[in-house]
Amino acid sequence: MENQVNSKNLIVNKGLTLGAAMVLFSLVMYATGNLLEPHWSGSLITSALFIGIVVWGIKSFKSENGGFLSWGQGVKIGVGIAIVAGLINVVYTYVLMNFIEPDLMNQMMEVQNQMYIDSGMTEEQIENANEMSKKFQSPGITAAMGIIAYAIGGFIVSAIGAAIMKKSEENQY
Repeated sequence: MENQVNSKNLIVNKGLTLGAAMVLFSLVMYATGNLLEPHWSGSLITSALFIGIVVWGIKSFKSENGGFLSWGQGVKIGVGIAIVAGLINVVYTYVLMNFIEPDLMNQMMEVQNQMYIDSGMTEEQIENANEMSKKFQSPGITAAMGIIAYAIGGFIVSAIGAAIMKKSEENQY
C-alpha cells in the first residue's frame, strides 16, 4: 500500500487542538483555584481529552487514506499529535511558572510538604524529598520530562487505537 495522504498537516492540526484544549483546561483550573490540589475529575477530563483527540487524529487519517491504516501509521500519527501538544504544554507551563505565577513552584512544594506530613514522613525525609525535587525543577529538565511524558502517553494510546483500527489492503481479499 502506497501512502498518498500527507500526515504532517493532520498531526500539526490535531496536535494544536489537543495542546490548546489542555492549556484551556489548565487555565480554567488555575482561574478556579484548583491547579495545586485538583479533584480526581480533572485527571479524568484531561485523560479523556488526550485519548479522544489522539484517537480522532488516527481515525481522521484512516478516513483520508481510503479506509486503510497500518499499525505503524497509527502510532506515528498518535505520537506526533502528542508531541506537538506536549510542546505547546511545555511553552504554556514555562509562561505560567515564570510570568503568570512565578511563585507556583513554592506553592506546589508547600502542598507536597503537607502531603508528606500527613503521610507520616519525618522532617529529614521531607528535606531529602525536597532536595531531590529541586534537582528536577530546571526549565530544561521540566520541558524534557513533559515532552517525554506526552510522547509515552501518545505511544500507549495510539498503539492500542491503531491496533483496533488497523486495516490493510490484504484484509480486503
